Amino acid sequence: SVPRCYLNKQLATVRVVKGEPAELSCTVSKDDVTGTWFKDGLKLTSMQGVVFEKKGLVHKLIINKAEDIHAGKYRFEGGDVKTEASIFVEDPPQVDKVLLKNLTSVPTLAKAGQAVKLRIPFEGRLPIRATWLKDKMELADNTRIRVDKTDTHTMLSIPSCERKDCGDYKVRLKNDSGVLEINLKLVVIDKPQPPAGPIRIVESSANDITIQWQPPKDDGGKPVQRYIVERQQVGKNDWETLGETPRSCTTFTTNKVEEDMSYYFRVRAMNMEGMSDALESGEVKAVGKASPGAPDPPEIVSVSKDTITVSWKAPRKTGTSQIVGYIIQKRKKGTMTWLPVTNGPVKDKKLKVTNLKKGLQYEFRVAAVNAAGIGDASDPSQPIFARDPMKSPGQVQELKVSSCDSTSVTLTWNRPEVKDGNEVKGYEVEMRPSHSSSWTKCLTLPAEATTGTVKGLQPKEKYFLRVRALNDSGPGEATELEAFMEAAAPVVPPRLLIDDTVKNLLVIKAGNTIRVNIPFEGSPDPVVIWLKDGLPLPSRAAIKTKDGTTQLLIGAAELSDSGTYSVELQNGLGKRETFSFQVQITDIPQSPGPLRLEENVPNTVTVTWEPSASEKWEKNLYYTVLNRESQKGVWRVVGDLLYNNKFTFTSVIPGRDYYFRVVAKNSLGASAPSETVQPWRIRKTKAEIRVKPQKYRGVNQNQHPRFLVPLKPHVVVTGSECHMSCAVGGHPPPKITWYKDSRDLSNDPNYFCTNDFGVCSLVILGVTKQDAGEYMVEASNEVGCVFSRAFLAIKG
Repeated sequence: SVPRCYLNKQLATVRVVKGEPAELSCTVSKDDVTGTWFKDGLKLTSMQGVVFEKKGLVHKLIINKAEDIHAGKYRFEGGDVKTEASIFVEDPPQVDKVLLKNLTSVPTLAKAGQAVKLRIPFEGRLPIRATWLKDKMELADNTRIRVDKTDTHTMLSIPSCERKDCGDYKVRLKNDSGVLEINLKLVVIDKPQPPAGPIRIVESSANDITIQWQPPKDDGGKPVQRYIVERQQVGKNDWETLGETPRSCTTFTTNKVEEDMSYYFRVRAMNMEGMSDALESGEVKAVGKASPGAPDPPEIVSVSKDTITVSWKAPRKTGTSQIVGYIIQKRKKGTMTWLPVTNGPVKDKKLKVTNLKKGLQYEFRVAAVNAAGIGDASDPSQPIFARDPMKSPGQVQELKVSSCDSTSVTLTWNRPEVKDGNEVKGYEVEMRPSHSSSWTKCLTLPAEATTGTVKGLQPKEKYFLRVRALNDSGPGEATELEAFMEAAAPVVPPRLLIDDTVKNLLVIKAGNTIRVNIPFEGSPDPVVIWLKDGLPLPSRAAIKTKDGTTQLLIGAAELSDSGTYSVELQNGLGKRETFSFQVQITDIPQSPGPLRLEENVPNTVTVTWEPSASEKWEKNLYYTVLNRESQKGVWRVVGDLLYNNKFTFTSVIPGRDYYFRVVAKNSLGASAPSETVQPWRIRKTKAEIRVKPQKYRGVNQNQHPRFLVPLKPHVVVTGSECHMSCAVGGHPPPKITWYKDSRDLSNDPNYFCTNDFGVCSLVILGVTKQDAGEYMVEASNEVGCVFSRAFLAIKG
């Protein structure tokens, strides 16, 4: 659409992009009125690219294609109408559309080590500021990267690119008419990184070794095609290539090994760009053949007068090959000579030994056999007589508890009745806790004993006890106590077991669970009492006490749950113990209230706001004030750690728009912002100075310019504002001109120059590293000219 301005409706400004059409129109009250157009106070009769048109009551000034010469103040006069309007011709940065499409649609591809140059020509009203960014961070010249800019183009140069140069780049072109941002992508291709380690030894034997690794963390931008595996024998210098694996396989097995030899292995990854550096292993030994370990002692299965049946289990260590059989040996009790039972190994793990002599006592042992030979022999079995089985002894009589204390119980019993040669050879006493089904042997007593004491019992535990009579045939039937015993518990004063896991202060986010576990001890069991701020706990709190631990549980914490909690132990002995701790419930603050802006002091703005509702419960809440100079500008912090609801911003430049926002903060984070809707602006006024010269006859009032206060060097941080100033005298008042590195700054919109009665200032907003350099101010009048210089240094 064509920008239009209807003068008599007070739409007094037209902004038009260079090369686009524009139109001014004015409506008069009578058809016979002949109007006249003026530009910058001069009457327009004709102008290049401008057409005057009248249709009825409407008079129009039409610009077909706006150029810089068309910018200015226009006035229409006709009949009783007299009104004005201004046309601003904007010329934002532009880049050729075909070039722009080629740059943004296809990533720039380069190989590692190659030079990369990204050149972007542009057009637009000067000065144009060009900024390069990578991954949202501004780029500056360094030893590897160079950023160049002229009035017609900008260029990023990387003489030798690396993989770390991959990423998203942005070029931002800005002048006083607008901003153009161009997004680029650079892809750098290289050989892959080494495979990820360490190399793991999956299997090592006398015949082969299997290794494993992980794919490289960076494949160089091209898929890995294969892996190359090499080997070096320890003590030698040469590496031998063993083979390759496809990209999907990260294990390799080699049988090119010798028993008891040690080797190093290394693996390289390969893609289309080349081979990676090697991942090397530590020393790997090809294990020699090993014989089996010793089995557990054989067990006696059955006995007769001339045969004994034994069984055994395979050894835990089988060696480096499969077990093929077992060797079984026997000896008479009290002799040293072991005799083989069979002519060779047996495959089963059970054997009936025959041709034994009645009445003799025998022992047996077993050894496993594999390809490496016969392994270690087991320990001997329990000695056993070769004779027909005897009858088991009878049950003991009248088993009872004679005495007990907190850790032991003493039992007594009578001998079992002896029948048909079932003579008693001894007794065994067993016990089990009430919560267990497994019996444990406690005592083995001789035949003459009829009493035994079981020690090491736990206080307050309940036990079952039983006694068996023993003879050569084994244990007889057990006799159990008719009732279970409870060992008496000692008296233990109540005590809270506070350690590092129990905190004195808990900070909990609202909505989260409050869970506090406090261990304790005491006998008899103490009474546990919980309080909050000296009062009983609210109904939402749940207390669970079990097995020496008491727990406080509140499912979803609320702000009202903050306070002092205490737990107290009491028992019947009149002793008590207490522990207290603080609970603070907090949350991300709520937003501050609406903002108000006032100019209480000239050229400043005071921001006030309604306090956040979170101030009622958050003691450590504070505020941060941010501003920006346009609706699309970057928010900058101008006030932080504010514990009141007022802030005065003093760095106001007349004529600029300012937006403000305030956020509330605490240890958990920041609230949503509260913002101004309309911009704040202090109008820029031009001081009108009238000097009435005094009349002196015959006296020359002219004075040579001189610096009353010279420029001083400055050091500022990137992103902040810089104010440089000096004081100048002379008559007539000198003309002031600012330079940077010999370049005139008078027409540069990035610098704001003022001269108030000889106090001259230069303001630089949002300082960047490009602003560093030598600045000079020139003061000149008809008598002479003087200069003052100073350097600006940028930190960070």
